[in-house]
Amino acid sequence: MNPAHLDRRRWLAGTAALCAMAGPTRAADVLTRPIPSSGERLPAVGLGSWITFNVGTDPAARAACADVMRAFFDAGGRVIDSSPMYGSSQSVIGEGLARLGMAGRVFAADKVWTGDGGRGPAQIEATRRLWQLPRLDLVQVHNLLAWEPHLQTLAAMKSEGRIRHVGLSTSEGRRHDTLERLLRTQPVDVVQLTYNPLDREAETRLLPLAQDRGIAVLVNRPFRQGALIDTLNRHPVPGWAAELGCDGWAQLVLKWILAHPAVTCVIPATTQVAHVRQNLGAALGPLPDAAMRRRIASTIAAL
Repeated sequence: MNPAHLDRRRWLAGTAALCAMAGPTRAADVLTRPIPSSGERLPAVGLGSWITFNVGTDPAARAACADVMRAFFDAGGRVIDSSPMYGSSQSVIGEGLARLGMAGRVFAADKVWTGDGGRGPAQIEATRRLWQLPRLDLVQVHNLLAWEPHLQTLAAMKSEGRIRHVGLSTSEGRRHDTLERLLRTQPVDVVQLTYNPLDREAETRLLPLAQDRGIAVLVNRPFRQGALIDTLNRHPVPGWAAELGCDGWAQLVLKWILAHPAVTCVIPATTQVAHVRQNLGAALGPLPDAAMRRRIASTIAAL
């Protein structure tokens, strides 16, 4: 049977050994995109940690997260995103980085998440300690909570060299009007927002604005927390997906997102080594042109 017509889990089960061999070799070919303000290039697929890395203190679960991280780095990934909101995720990431010896490889993206601006510096410092890093690469104001004092804190920390980039984050299409105003008026390096073939509100104003202003874009919830892929996997992958080198729906969705020129990096979360390898595979090979993007979006919307 043509692999394009197998669902994601069956295809992955049949090719896990091949992925394990190919990952490190193909990592050098992973698509990268720059953060305009600094010029630093990031692999176009990162790793989220919402829910998936919130595993508490269970040793086996934490070891499994480290295995996901190992596969992520082996396949060419660097950007890992977390938040104080994500339970034990920060400490799980820090433990994994130490275990893998990857503190010098990761691009550490985290957030400040407190309604009390005065508590921001202490929370950011606690986050840094949990990651076990000398500094964080990016700190974002999570869901714009208390954005004004936090942006002042982050600007000062950046000028002192204590963080490298300043960002804002939203999810699920919330507070886009406020976010647009801040992107027009505030000196931020990165914006994080939701974008996928079914959630396209960001296309109208935010993505063009970020591109015009030289602001990098991280994309969250590419799979609607897995619900989109669960729905799509009830249907065969279109045969024409092979034109993009896609093995399944997940890569097709990620390539559709990455084909937007404003997008710097998409950060799907996963608990499975096979899935993280497949996700990084979306940053290999061709991306859809405008006509193919329309075809992908219309096909998905009709399912």
